[in-house]
This record gives sequence, C-alpha cells and structure tokens, in this order.
Amino acid sequence: MESDCDGVHLLVDFRKIKKLIAELINASKAIKIDKEYLRRLDPSFESSYQYLFHAGFRSLRLYRISHAFYVSDFKFLAYLIYHINRILYTVDIHPAAVLEPGVVIDHGAGLVIGSTAVVGSGTVLYHGVTLGAKYITKGKRHPTVGRNVIIGAGAKVLGPVYIGDNAKIGANSVVISDVSKGATAVGIPARIVFKNNTESPKSHLFHSTIDKNDGGDELCHKKENNLKKVLM
Repeated sequence: MESDCDGVHLLVDFRKIKKLIAELINASKAIKIDKEYLRRLDPSFESSYQYLFHAGFRSLRLYRISHAFYVSDFKFLAYLIYHINRILYTVDIHPAAVLEPGVVIDHGAGLVIGSTAVVGSGTVLYHGVTLGAKYITKGKRHPTVGRNVIIGAGAKVLGPVYIGDNAKIGANSVVISDVSKGATAVGIPARIVFKNNTESPKSHLFHSTIDKNDGGDELCHKKENNLKKVLM
C-alpha cells in the first residue's frame, strides 16, 4: 500500500516537472520576443549588449521564469524569484499575472502588476505604473490591458477595467473605468481626450506629470485644446 502511494507521488512529481520544462521553454520563447520588441520600441536602444544592463528587460525575464514555476505548481520557487525581482529591480510583478510575449518595461522601477492582471503584446509600461485593484476581493480584480498600449510614468490603472488596443494612458493618470480602443486618457480621474486617434501624442505626455483634472466641461475642453497644440 505504501509503495503504491509512493508511486502515485512520483507520477505527480514527474507530471509537474514535465509541465515545468514545457513552461520554461515557453518562457524562453517569450523572452526572445520581448528582446525584439524592446529593440523596436525603445528609441534609446543602440546595441545588443544593452540587454545585459536594461533593468526593465531583466526584470521581465525574471517574471517569465517565476510565472513558469507558478503555473507548474512550484509556487515556493515562483515566489522566491518574485522576491528577488523586487529586491534587484524594485519591480513587483505577481507570478500569476499574464504578460503576453512582446511586452516592454521601460526603466521598471516602481512597477506593480497584480495577480489577475493581463497585459497584451506590444504594450509599453513606464516606471511607476500600477496595474492594481480597487478593492480586496477574490476573483478578477486587476486590469486587462490590450495590445500596443502605452501607459505613462506613474499612471495607476485600478480594478477589473479594460484598456483597449492602441490606447494611451498619460503620465500620473488614475484610470478607474474602461478606455476604448485607440483612445487617450489623462488626468485624475482619467478622462478621454482623444478617441480612436490615428496621431500619436508626443512621448513627453507619458513621461511627465499630467495636472489633476478637477472636472467641468470647460476645463476638459481647455486641456484638450492644449494637448492638440502640443501635437501640432
């Protein structure tokens, strides 16, 4: 009887290890895609040696490994790697979060991504971004971010909201509702200032501070006009 139990445990462990190997292979493939997107989307990228020193890329690589251990039910090791990531790069990406291959983390410092968050490929996350929850509850409580999204420095996206493909979130904005595909949202709380825009706002809109939006149609229109002047 005891030998039968040992056999069952060995079989379970073998299946876990087999799954881990498959997940680590997937992580390796994802990291290669991450490298390509970083080269394409980061204008400061000059040479392949920068992969060795790019904190955002290196923290993303550690997340990929921790995620592989997590989904393979080696959770102690997953959280150990997650903790190392926090210490080395001040990046807090829960190992249960799902980041598609091809995500770019620029700088990385202060980045927080919760356990039920999903981030699509081609998305650029600047430093200080939080993809967090509004309330402590079970189930889906973090954002789902589409593909080719830009989330500016210090922006907070809270709750199970959806950020559509090609959307842009201004620096230091606080998003607590859905942002449609191709739209640009800025302010506290964030308001849509462009809808399905084909023209990309200048990058400093996503690196610098966006003033708090106190509400009112007149103020909203004034900010929209000012942003349009910047883009001209």
